[in-house]
Amino acid sequence: MSAKGRRYIEVGALPAPLVRTIGEPTRDCHGKFQIALARFDILIADYASMDIALTNARHRTFVIAGCAVIAAVLIFQAIELWIENRWINSQNVSLVERGATLIPSDAAAWDNLGHLRQWKLAGSDLRGAIDAYRRALRQDPRSADYWMDLASAEEASGNAGEAAKAFVRAQAVYPDSAEVAFYYGNFLLRQADYGPGFAQLRRAVEEDPSLLPMAISRAWRATGSASQIVDRLLPPSTSAYLRAIDYFAGIHQCDAALSVWTGVAESRVGVAVSSTFPLLNELIAQDRSDDARRVWSQVASSEARPGHGESRSVLWNGDFVTDFADGGLGWRWTPMTGVYVAFETAPSGDGARALRLDFNGGSNLDLEGPYQYVPVEPGQAYHFHALMRTDSITTESGPRFSITDPNHASAVDVVTNNFTGSHGWSPVDADFVVSPQTHFVVVRLIRPPSRLFDNKLSGTLWIADVSLVPMPSNEGLRP
Repeated sequence: MSAKGRRYIEVGALPAPLVRTIGEPTRDCHGKFQIALARFDILIADYASMDIALTNARHRTFVIAGCAVIAAVLIFQAIELWIENRWINSQNVSLVERGATLIPSDAAAWDNLGHLRQWKLAGSDLRGAIDAYRRALRQDPRSADYWMDLASAEEASGNAGEAAKAFVRAQAVYPDSAEVAFYYGNFLLRQADYGPGFAQLRRAVEEDPSLLPMAISRAWRATGSASQIVDRLLPPSTSAYLRAIDYFAGIHQCDAALSVWTGVAESRVGVAVSSTFPLLNELIAQDRSDDARRVWSQVASSEARPGHGESRSVLWNGDFVTDFADGGLGWRWTPMTGVYVAFETAPSGDGARALRLDFNGGSNLDLEGPYQYVPVEPGQAYHFHALMRTDSITTESGPRFSITDPNHASAVDVVTNNFTGSHGWSPVDADFVVSPQTHFVVVRLIRPPSRLFDNKLSGTLWIADVSLVPMPSNEGLRP
């Protein structure tokens, strides 16, 4: 309600104490209170109540009937939606067909029906799948996924031209989609249309780098050409090249991996030594010692160098000037309970270090490390050398070195003297000839478990100046 110059709110019969605290009330002709809030010349609102009287039986019947009809319609629609949802999410083709027919405007239902018809185990119905995909697209032509599903079915049915048109439409709908570019590129490679196919895959991996391994896989399967993958697919980044190397190493394609590695090496961009471990492990497994030596020297020459005492040594970091590489052609060490490892100054000085191992006496250790894969020349004679020092090494089984061929059992089998008790710095030497089929040897510190009842290993071992040097003559030596 309003009056000239004032705005009023109808508050009904408020209790007298509350009215007095709010303002100055006045009573109108109906016995209701009015409270003046502010002076305005404009009517802001007029609040009034509305009563719906259902005193007439006919009116009441009409309202109840209307509510019942509305409720029935809503219940029917809910049941219909529940049934349709249950049917279209079934794996039964006939039920999905009934669900899609029940609500023909549901594009997802038609797309699901297309999937079931295309991929059912009892035999695909490509014609039916194409029809379902097209009905989905009539309801939702802006779905790139539906266009790609149609392209897949068209290709499977031998209609490469129609498949290409569907992929083009998918890309027109979603031009920035890495997924569309990836599947379109795969399709083009399968059609031997390599130029546009590589262009689409390159576009996909630039949008989404996580697709790179799959893109390399598809390109390799289609072309079998590492050079095309390097030239046409890989982005100009070291990380992309290294991921390609890991992929090829993982499928045992060393030649392809090495061709990619050549690009990394020629770029002269520094890479982490650990990034070459998958490639080097595969080269070791395939007995490709020359390739492994070349890759390791390119990536690790600044971090690991041949044995300090012997410049001709083929064993890396024999003076322990750097910590364990834990891969490649460097020292590898797996931490063991009961063994503490540290580095100290070597007796020779000159920046060399000695490796110290403390055994806490808690177990009968089966020690197999540290160790290193060393590339060697088949049939060549070698001289192994190391310095060892011990302090209170217990049991009859002490530390020693073993040299074996990791890929040919019994081809090389060298074990040095067993060190127990306490000894000052002592040389450990062994001469041997590798077999004609040997390309790698493993130089490993070992300690076989003791056979004594009191067999816990305790004490301290130091190792320094480890080297493996080719000998000028095999005279007097046998493999």
